[in-house]
Amino acid sequence: MKRSSPLSDESVLVDQLLKRDDKAFQWLYEHYSAALYGVLLKIVREEEQAEDLMQDVFVKIWNNLSSYDTQKGRLFTWMLNIARNTAIDSIRSGKAMSRPASAQTISTDDDGTYTVDRQHAVAPENTDFIGLKDVVDKLRPDRKQLIDLVYFNGYTHEEAAEELSLPLGTVKTRIRSALQELKQLFNK
Repeated sequence: MKRSSPLSDESVLVDQLLKRDDKAFQWLYEHYSAALYGVLLKIVREEEQAEDLMQDVFVKIWNNLSSYDTQKGRLFTWMLNIARNTAIDSIRSGKAMSRPASAQTISTDDDGTYTVDRQHAVAPENTDFIGLKDVVDKLRPDRKQLIDLVYFNGYTHEEAAEELSLPLGTVKTRIRSALQELKQLFNK
């Protein structure tokens, strides 16, 4: 029988990270780097750029651990936001490929949900090993679509609103609802 690591308990992991424990940071990297790399690659679409950003993300995580607040969300969500923001900053600074024209990037799947830029899709194992894709797939199609655009493809709320021809307030409300629904799904 395989024993689980004490670091698999998030509170223990965070405590060890705050104590600057190298083994805890190594465990964090081993268990979360694939998912974070998948998010980075999905946004910047270049493997070399994603690899460079991956280093930046983990340096930011290490240097900013004291700003993580357990009351505001899970550690993975905090790290995911760091990765997403780092990738978006990279795109905006011109270090990554620019997004192709919107007419070529959005298509509709059989079930009526939108898929963005399928040719650059990341292999599911990058995020699926933690079940993230399965959980996001449980959202209503309009909410899933926005989570895909904003969190996995690097769109800002404004860009998503423009892309989908929706009012900005509607986009923000749907994203907030989607995040609340995801929180409930993760707590099950």
